[in-house]
Amino acid sequence: MSQPDLRSFMAELEAAGELLTIDREVDTELEIAAIADRVSRAGDVGNKALLFTNVKDSRFPVLINSHGSRQRMRIACGVDRWQDLEGLVGDFIERLEKPRTSLRDKLAVLPLLGRLSKLFPRHRGTGPCQEVVHEGDDVDLFELPILRTWPEDAGPVVTLPLVFTKDPVSGARNCGMYRLQRYDANTLGFHVHTHHTAAEHLRRTAELGREAMPVAVAIGASAATVFSAVCPLPPGVDELLFAAFLQRKPVDLVKCRTVDLEVPACAEFVIEGWVNVDEKRREGPFGDHTGFYSLADDYDVLHVTAITHRKDAVWHTTVVGSPPQEDCWMAAAIERLFLPLQRKVMPEVIDMRLPFAGVFHNLMILRIKKEYPGQARKVAHSVWGLGQAMFTKVILVVDQDGPDLEDDDALTRLLLDRLDASRDLEFVFGPTETLDHASRALHFGSKVVIDLTDEFPAEGLRRSELDVMPPDADTVVAALEALPGIEQAAVIGAGAVAVTVDKVTPGIPRVTMEQVWDLGERQGFGVVTDRVLVLDKGERLDDLTRLMWLTLAHIDPERDVQRSGNATRDASLRERANWHPRRLGIDVTSKGAADGFERPWPTEQVHPPEVLERVRATWSEMGLPGECP
Repeated sequence: MSQPDLRSFMAELEAAGELLTIDREVDTELEIAAIADRVSRAGDVGNKALLFTNVKDSRFPVLINSHGSRQRMRIACGVDRWQDLEGLVGDFIERLEKPRTSLRDKLAVLPLLGRLSKLFPRHRGTGPCQEVVHEGDDVDLFELPILRTWPEDAGPVVTLPLVFTKDPVSGARNCGMYRLQRYDANTLGFHVHTHHTAAEHLRRTAELGREAMPVAVAIGASAATVFSAVCPLPPGVDELLFAAFLQRKPVDLVKCRTVDLEVPACAEFVIEGWVNVDEKRREGPFGDHTGFYSLADDYDVLHVTAITHRKDAVWHTTVVGSPPQEDCWMAAAIERLFLPLQRKVMPEVIDMRLPFAGVFHNLMILRIKKEYPGQARKVAHSVWGLGQAMFTKVILVVDQDGPDLEDDDALTRLLLDRLDASRDLEFVFGPTETLDHASRALHFGSKVVIDLTDEFPAEGLRRSELDVMPPDADTVVAALEALPGIEQAAVIGAGAVAVTVDKVTPGIPRVTMEQVWDLGERQGFGVVTDRVLVLDKGERLDDLTRLMWLTLAHIDPERDVQRSGNATRDASLRERANWHPRRLGIDVTSKGAADGFERPWPTEQVHPPEVLERVRATWSEMGLPGECP
């Protein structure tokens, strides 16, 4: 078998009917991204990987959306069925950790260890990635078909790079995926968050008194190598070793020409350079995977010293934005692959899900085998202590008798029927994702666990469930829209309401919640009006998935989740909130200086109408099935 590379992956996709080649001329300026975004929303039939062979002002074809479906992720990970992803890592761990008491048992594991030892990266003298070499004054980033994906992006951005750095002390390699904004012919923005390994490497470089850190960027490698760069591997685990495990063949490496680093020999492109330890430059804004523009800020700068590539290189890229997008399917595969590792820390975990609306870090749903009081909260705190999972904003926990985690309707019903606002919520504070625009401060904010597991006696009984027929939705909506300040209203799942308001003062959301609660009490609507979302005027209320995405994105839970209480003091003069068991309001409005929110509030990513119109007009011409979403 030859070395797995992007070409072999494309051949597999084509054989499976998952790759569509488009020969019509397309533009890297917004158009390719808009096409890929629409395709990602086109359902099972229309959602394909796309190879654009006629790219305006570029001699290189562009591949996009290659990992953007369950089928394509299954091919990338080398399994026959989606369900096999969980066993891929789980069986391996089990075989390694199985107690071996006899000599026969101990000898039986040797072939497994032998196969593992053969997966370490192999070093080659040269490789296809260096068939064409540009160094020094010959470097020109404008030769590469780097996409500008959203209209407010500060510039074209490399969105699917394998960024190689190494620890200047230990020499340990890291391969991460960090966006790179093109500034000019030989410099890129080095957008690495403070929590990332590459940022740690740069800090250590500075501590050693060195002026710059070497960096190498590979574009277009094997499907497993690309996927491994985004996987939340335990500290010290080499991404290339994990890629080899997935593809069952080691990754061949070649030494870079101008920096002391190695990259996959089969890469389509390699960008080499140096990042100075004391240089910053304004980078962004950029339309990110959250569905909002991440704000402009100062980041490090990558000075490019060489660009090498294959003679017939293919530019591999992606577009990120509001779900569903290609990165959502990568997250879905990560969820299945790493569930066995989660169980090593939390053996009570039966299943896990990261819904697309949660954009990785905003929502995790867990099913556990509950055996003692407080276990749901114990599990949530364990999650917040696990690497990148520490950023999870909302953790929803059900027990073994709860709904299937893929059944959104059943989960929504359980949440609306069961939640007792006085006992089922626990707010904590800690690190937040850099891209969380709603957190009260950069990198710091609140999180919440929602415990929907069955009660144990020590936890106290719920008081929230009502055995009442919900009122007519039209009647509720009419009554809500007659309240002062409410522009639109909708009933959600027969157990909550959403309203839009013109937030002319910071207190409007809370006043609105009080009005809605009061109306429900007076009119007998409490079964639906006790739970209320307050959104900015103009927001759509007819799409539950969008409402979930917007709610998760726009809140700092402890700040924006409101309850109704009647405070009292006990005999020792300690104050008790005495929260109402059902009344819960969530302020989903945008925040600004009047709210005490000091950072700019980002805008949602939207394609220019003229670009979308061009995509719709040429949809059939490009060979895309069905209608443009």
